[in-house]
Amino acid sequence: MIISKNELKEFLDEKVELYNNPNFIESDPIQIPHQFTKKEDIEIAGFLTATIAWGNRKSIINNANKLMTLLNNEPYNFVLNHSEEDLKRLKPFVHRTFNGDDCIQFIKSLKHIYKNHNGLENVFKTYGTPRSLQESISKFKSTFFEIEHLRRTQKHISDPLKKSAAKRINMLLSS
Repeated sequence: MIISKNELKEFLDEKVELYNNPNFIESDPIQIPHQFTKKEDIEIAGFLTATIAWGNRKSIINNANKLMTLLNNEPYNFVLNHSEEDLKRLKPFVHRTFNGDDCIQFIKSLKHIYKNHNGLENVFKTYGTPRSLQESISKFKSTFFEIEHLRRTQKHISDPLKKSAAKRINMLLSS
């Protein structure tokens, strides 16, 4: 099926009207990072929510809210200042195949990113190009896992250079 530019514009305008409004946010996981005002809190909440964004939206929203509660509703502060004792309360967290061990690893890797690479945005910006984020996403994954980590946790971040669509990371970057 071939559509004209006008038909494509009309279609896209309809989608903007549908999705780019506050009513849509109320029923979408994008509401999680919208709970925050600090840039780093938004980034971390968005990243963690995108990571568990598979399954039905209600379940994603519920589990993302649980995760934010476990992070004292201050994701950036928790990431930077957590103790080993604080991490223990993440152990029971589960969303489908993302479990407490994965969650703990993600917090440790995020701390590494913020302490050694100037944050999530910087990692993506450093390696992105105007035409593609594939290299950037791939580099992000290798940076995220450059510290000691559980091998099983790697499955939760896709690599487009290994033929993955990297849907959840792209969703994060487009929000």
